[in-house]
Amino acid sequence: MTKMIGVDVGGTFTDVFVLDEATGSAEVAKVPTSRPDQSGGFLNGIARKVDDLSGVGVVVHGTTAGTNALLERKGAKIGIITTEGLRDVLEMRRRDRPRTWGLRGDFEPVVPRNLRLEVPERTLADGTVRVAVDLDAVRGAAAQLIDNGCRAVAILFANAYANPENERRAVEAVRAFWPNSHVSASSEILPEIREFERFSTTALNAYLQPEVSGYIERLDNALKQGGFGGEFMIVQSNGGVMGTDTACRLPVRTALSGPAAGVIAAGHIARTAGFENIITGDMGGTSFDVALISEGQSMLSPQTSIDFGMVVRTPMIEITTIGAGGGSIAWVDKGGLLNIGPESAGSSPGPVAYGLGNTKPTVTDANVVLGRIDPDSPIGGKLDRLDVEAAARAIDDHVGKELGLTTTEAAEAILTVANSRMAGAIRLVSIERGFDPKRFAFMPFGGGGALHTGAMLKEVGIGSAIVPRYPGVTSAMGCVIADMRQDFVQTINATTASLDTEDMRAVMQRHVDDGLALLEAAQSRFEARDIVFELDMAYIGQTHTVSVPLPVKVTDGRVHAASVEEVEHAFEETYRATYGRLLKDGMCRVMNLRTAVIGRRPKFDLRTLAPVAGDMKAAKLGSRKVHFGDAWHETAIYDRLALPIGAAIPGPAILVQPDTTVLIDPGLVGQTDDYGNTIITVEGA
Repeated sequence: MTKMIGVDVGGTFTDVFVLDEATGSAEVAKVPTSRPDQSGGFLNGIARKVDDLSGVGVVVHGTTAGTNALLERKGAKIGIITTEGLRDVLEMRRRDRPRTWGLRGDFEPVVPRNLRLEVPERTLADGTVRVAVDLDAVRGAAAQLIDNGCRAVAILFANAYANPENERRAVEAVRAFWPNSHVSASSEILPEIREFERFSTTALNAYLQPEVSGYIERLDNALKQGGFGGEFMIVQSNGGVMGTDTACRLPVRTALSGPAAGVIAAGHIARTAGFENIITGDMGGTSFDVALISEGQSMLSPQTSIDFGMVVRTPMIEITTIGAGGGSIAWVDKGGLLNIGPESAGSSPGPVAYGLGNTKPTVTDANVVLGRIDPDSPIGGKLDRLDVEAAARAIDDHVGKELGLTTTEAAEAILTVANSRMAGAIRLVSIERGFDPKRFAFMPFGGGGALHTGAMLKEVGIGSAIVPRYPGVTSAMGCVIADMRQDFVQTINATTASLDTEDMRAVMQRHVDDGLALLEAAQSRFEARDIVFELDMAYIGQTHTVSVPLPVKVTDGRVHAASVEEVEHAFEETYRATYGRLLKDGMCRVMNLRTAVIGRRPKFDLRTLAPVAGDMKAAKLGSRKVHFGDAWHETAIYDRLALPIGAAIPGPAILVQPDTTVLIDPGLVGQTDDYGNTIITVEGA
């Protein structure tokens, strides 16, 4: 078994990256995403490149099934069993509101109030059990939820992070007769302080479990029927991969699965090419996802809000998403302002140029009308030709006439607004967080990202860009590259003065044992096993914590204890680096202990993707008129995959390949590096 397959399902296209480890060769495919069941596009994409699955060792999948179920509110009907008095925690949230200004706002939790049932039990914040759980009441509540048609249940008890005894007993009682395995407990999902975040994450896990696990099981069965006998894994939101058993048990960890895989691939490609600092821009059919990688490390966030009031607290790569994909619809509001998104034409019916029934112009339609996309070579294999005339009519009818612009001016206006929104997202992850974008290179990928490279360099002031060899399937490549990772957390909630380092070491040991066991159960081979410890710490009286790396040794799986002095020193170093000073005589507190157990999977040599010997004359396909700014320019067209190493391509130029189109604006120049990437810089810089 020498082949590895990465599959990323996006809103419009499903991308496939097939790596033959024996020869080092790679193949890519891009097919329309199937709706509502994404498994059709998944299997169709693999079938495009692999006839016999028996020769495949690993299939890794980046999925948006969980994300879509949350955003579209299409999870399962579930119930909640909770402590008396806490049934409304999910609805009260943090008393935030969907709009900053104004007092009105509606929020409907994923579990209606009549399916949030209370039972007698009480555990105090110090772990003392004041009231033992009433198991008869628990069984009665579970039976009531089953009678109401609930397919999953979440058990959410007060302070279960401090002592899970009551919750464990309730879980055992429910699992004894619940009709399936979809029983989520907060002490298993997130044993961490703060009631709402723990309740929300566990409830959303239960909400996703029937849908996501059913989807994964369908894929697993279909792969096996096709002769696949290798390992099937799922990308997590933290950029690592996990086995399907873990994914079915913890589907909430897949909330940003697909975009995370793209960031992992981007980081590996950039480091190999000599770039330690990059800003990624993943532009698909529905969204534009931005992330920042500094000194070779992607940023991790402990939690995110998938939508208003839907908080998921699990480690995730920090990704900012806006509705500015190729399929995002352009429209003029009542005030005469041009807007892009958030509504998207998706894969069906898609942009107007697809000719499948949509009449509203999209960003892709604007690129088609301006000559930036070749209408005779649409990506994804869905159509033979794009309808330029229909796209022009839609732009004229919905934007041009509304704003008094010609069709060309209206198309340029659509791209100007889209580019402005994309640049704003880049500024959000860079300038607004204290990073100078001039120190970073921009890496566009996804089906549409490389069409907007020049605009991002101009709008944000980034000095250069690196376009990967296969930008349209970078997230699928990331599935093949990603390491296996398991994250654990446990609330400690103690001042350093009262910290029991042996108790903390015991928690760390339990995390390491569980993580290494999961790695051993995997069929993957690992080049190394890394263990990372972090503490969430703050001064007494502070609400917000800092993540403090804790350099603890692990020898042959045995965790060594950290002294109080080491913990305090690590906190002071991190706090000073974050805020520039320490608080005089301040006492610090350890809130949570986090452990990551990582299995480093072998990385393939990106030189295998580099172009073979060739010449510029053979790679040039001709030229055509392309509109930039306020004029049409005769623009050279090249077969990008045929360009030789070292090839310099001055703009304006278009580089075509099956999975995307790369646009080099006037005044820019592109050069092919040793790995097949195109490095774009300002001409003469």
